[in-house]
Amino acid sequence: MPIGFLAVAAGFGVVVMLLWNWLMPPIFGLGTVNFWQALGLLILCRLLFGNFGGKRHGMGMHGKSLIREKWMKMTPEQRKEFINKRMEHFAGGGFFGERNFDFDTDKNIPKDDHE
Repeated sequence: MPIGFLAVAAGFGVVVMLLWNWLMPPIFGLGTVNFWQALGLLILCRLLFGNFGGKRHGMGMHGKSLIREKWMKMTPEQRKEFINKRMEHFAGGGFFGERNFDFDTDKNIPKDDHE
């Protein structure tokens, strides 16, 4: 098991090193990195951006299905209130700008009042 982990880490290190040395110097004018610096970049990315593999944090598909289930149980009035609260959250009249939408149609297709 530890040998397999070391082989995978070394493989990722080599890939990062080759990609960095191929892309970064010509595009951004940065210097090249060696193998150990590439491994250091992998560790830094792990610290900054979280887990590479393993258990995922956040909602994922299970959380999305819970939100969908809650949405399906809402009345049309509750849905409209939910949408209005979310639109108030965004500056400048909401996420959709200054347009008004009507979500009470049979097809749930928003209608733009400016047409």
